[in-house]
Parts: sequence; C-alpha cells; structure tokens
Amino acid sequence: MFKNLRETLNAYKARDPAARSSIEILLLYQGVHAIIYHRFAHFLYLHHLRFLARMVSQWSRHFTGIEIHPGATIGRRLVIDHGMGTVIGETAIIGDDCLLYQGVTLGGTGKDKGKRHPTLGNNVMVGSGAKVLGPFTVGDNSRIAANAVVLTEVPPDSTAVGIPAKIVRKSGEKVNYASEVDQIHISDPVALELAALRARIESLENTEEDRK
Repeated sequence: MFKNLRETLNAYKARDPAARSSIEILLLYQGVHAIIYHRFAHFLYLHHLRFLARMVSQWSRHFTGIEIHPGATIGRRLVIDHGMGTVIGETAIIGDDCLLYQGVTLGGTGKDKGKRHPTLGNNVMVGSGAKVLGPFTVGDNSRIAANAVVLTEVPPDSTAVGIPAKIVRKSGEKVNYASEVDQIHISDPVALELAALRARIESLENTEEDRK
C-alpha cells in the first residue's frame, strides 16, 4: 500500500509543475485523497461489503468532488488533476499511468447489466470535460481531447477529438477526414431553405400571371 502511495505521489510530481513536495500533494491534492478512499472502498466492495463500500465512496465524493464507484478497477499511478466533477462508473477499468482532468466522465449509455463502462489502457490522457461512454476500450497511449464525447473504441496511440469524437491522429500520423466532411464548402441549411422559398414564390407569381 505504501509503495503504491509513493508511486502516486511521484506521478503527481512528474505531471503537475505546480506540485512542490510530496507532503503538499498528500495533504492538499483531492485527487490523491479520492484514490486513497477508493482503494479502501474497492477492498470492501470485493469482500461483498457493498453498503460500507458505497458509504466510503460517497464520503469521498463529499470531500473531494470526485465520484468513483467502489466497483471500478484502477491501476497504478493514476493522476486526477484538479478532479472536480470527475465521475468513474462501476465497471470502468483504468490502466497504469493514466491522467484525467476535471469534469471527466467514464460512464455508461443506459441501464444495461454487466460491463457497461469504458476500459482505459495504460498511459491514457483524458482532457477536461470529456465524456467516454460505453463498454469499449481506449487503447494504450491514446489521448482524448477536452470536451470530446467518445462513443466508440479508440485504437492505441491515437487522438480523439470532437462530438461525437473522431480519430484525428494515429501512431503520430494525421488522419484525413476530408473525404467524409468538407468543413469549408459545407452547405448552409438556412440559405438552402431561403432559396427554396424564393423559388416557390416565383413559381406562384408566374402561375398567377399566366392566369391573367
């Protein structure tokens, strides 16, 4: 336990330039507190003490602003930077050396039973406000951009951006979506509707003149 805690403190120091000392991180960083509470809650959960496990997790949520279901499986050296509003669901799995920013949701898309939350591989970064929803995998070394909504699997070594998220970089190379969506020459739906109305009015005017 103390080895894992020391690894977590070192991970915070490596990833957060504002972190000045291990004692500061241990006493003042709510992400560390949330992980400590979760380790205890998860132990209770695995030993079928579900009520006590949820009580510990809710206590943690109250004091840290980070909600982690006691059933979630979290690897080593997880860093939750700031963390306020972060939600991690019951069947979520997080690998080693991951980084989550504030407002991240690792959630489900309905009331399905069984595995319903995402699995993050090792060394995955999820940006502020991103929502990763569903029982799929985000591969090792991948990046999820801030405010992205990820609904499908993300391959390893990839970057996902947008709503819904698309892969824009894979294995260091840009992915070209120009053939799918032309963001520059895309039609304006309002202009198209006005043109259709104008054509209809002209047609009615011509019909009226023919009757005269």
